[in-house]
Amino acid sequence: MRKGKKLTVKDVALTVCFTALYANFCFWPAFPIVGLQSKAITLAAIMAPIIGILLGPYLSMLSTFLGGTIGFFAGHFSTPSFVSGIVAAVFAGMIYTGKRSICTFTYFSLLFFFGFYPFIGPVWLYPPFMWFQIIGFLILVSPLQSMASKNMRNSDDNLRFLLAFFTVSLTSTLAGQIAGSLTFEIISPLFIADVGAWTVGWQLLTWVYPIERIIITLIATFTGVFLYKILTFANLMSFIDRAK
Repeated sequence: MRKGKKLTVKDVALTVCFTALYANFCFWPAFPIVGLQSKAITLAAIMAPIIGILLGPYLSMLSTFLGGTIGFFAGHFSTPSFVSGIVAAVFAGMIYTGKRSICTFTYFSLLFFFGFYPFIGPVWLYPPFMWFQIIGFLILVSPLQSMASKNMRNSDDNLRFLLAFFTVSLTSTLAGQIAGSLTFEIISPLFIADVGAWTVGWQLLTWVYPIERIIITLIATFTGVFLYKILTFANLMSFIDRAK
């Protein structure tokens, strides 16, 4: 669905299908969220970039919003995960459709506000925490991301397509992680009031979240490529592409 275009029956059908899929993955925990008891990063984090690549930015935003809302009110989805999923899906869709400049500006803005968030941002307490997020930004502005965007439209070379899917998924899931972390900072007074606890948290997560994001990206890549190939073989990708 292009911006300014009304939803068609095709758009609604795709949105309903992927909303149901995303909502289902919201119920399956993958990694615990440090600082939020009984809350976890769910398998929806894996589906977000896949949905973005398949549906494009607008339908994926609608799909992850609706699916995330279902998971949130069912009590299985946290507020940071809700925001993270939408951002990751939109980023993946925008990169796939060639809107990299918007993604670059948005990624930098999220990273800046997250890092410099008053009193508890990593820049004030433990700057090394942001090393992998900065690498994600460098990939986003590099020729590597441009090549990935081009190779995403050419599924004939399996290796290039796999690497492209990985690159797009990595930058997208990192953008989602930053957005989720910023959301957590905003709601943090409800849970963590001790600044010292934040410092310990940033130090603890410095090497945890990169591993977590790489695992999410790898699973999203192999799952997404497999799904893309299945849809292509069934002659459904042309149907989906026309809805973007």
